[in-house]
Amino acid sequence: MQRLTAESVTLAYDQRVIAEDLSVEIPDNSFTVIVGPNACGKSTLLRALSRMLKPSTGRVLLDGRTIHSMPAKKVARTLGLLPQSSIAPDGITVGDLVARGRYPHQGLLRQWSREDERIVQESMAATGVAELADRYVDELSGGQRQRVWIAMALAQQTPLLLLDEPTTFLDIQHQLEILDLCAELHETQGRTLVAVLHDLNQAARYATHLIAMRDGRIAAEGAPGDVVTAELVERVFGVRSQVIDDPETGTPLVVPLARARRAVPDAQEAPGTHSAEAATGAQTDAAETDAAATGAVTTAAP
Repeated sequence: MQRLTAESVTLAYDQRVIAEDLSVEIPDNSFTVIVGPNACGKSTLLRALSRMLKPSTGRVLLDGRTIHSMPAKKVARTLGLLPQSSIAPDGITVGDLVARGRYPHQGLLRQWSREDERIVQESMAATGVAELADRYVDELSGGQRQRVWIAMALAQQTPLLLLDEPTTFLDIQHQLEILDLCAELHETQGRTLVAVLHDLNQAARYATHLIAMRDGRIAAEGAPGDVVTAELVERVFGVRSQVIDDPETGTPLVVPLARARRAVPDAQEAPGTHSAEAATGAQTDAAETDAAATGAVTTAAP
């Protein structure tokens, strides 16, 4: 049994159905990436898996229990979430924000300990933000802030980590840094990661398990090499492409095909109209040349 699953869920916002009768299993110890066109239900599915959105029908299971019947703190000790838009309180330092990741482990009988401090320091070191511990979060760049939020999620020490578009608004360098970090967490710490990404080539490069969605349904899932095909790219994204092996990683690389340019039909001269040659300034006979020199408009000689 997988730790995180959705069974026949219907997901909706204010009676507007986004996904219906949707079932998915997140493989344990995988880096699962969800891809698909805009408004296909990617982030909605992630919100349901993270307990942020309750299904209208069906259920989401965490370790065999309905996730919405579990206490929030208990869920937070098992599952961490990095939402699309994370807003830090004004005037909070990096160290203090990362320390908030230990909140699910606190209680009346368990206060802050040396173990908590060690975990916070290790989380900041793992994400490369230890030297920023005393900096205010609102002073950081976008890439640095994303690393800080991931450090906070790491401090929760959850076996499951969900990330909703973690590379949004980042330049290519910081996008790759975040994805490299996610891959490292999966490979070295054995965590199960689930991320929503827009870039299909990045998803194919980093994912161990890929879920492609369209119109609120699963179009395909499996290993990237099995899922990413020219047929799927056209069916899901509406783009004709060629799929080749990435020369660096050997993973699928989607190369969109150029759109065919429409040929402009040749102009046809109707009887009694100016000739095409005169219209384009081409030389005809001497009389026309003289007329053109004086700016006169002439008609083609018979």
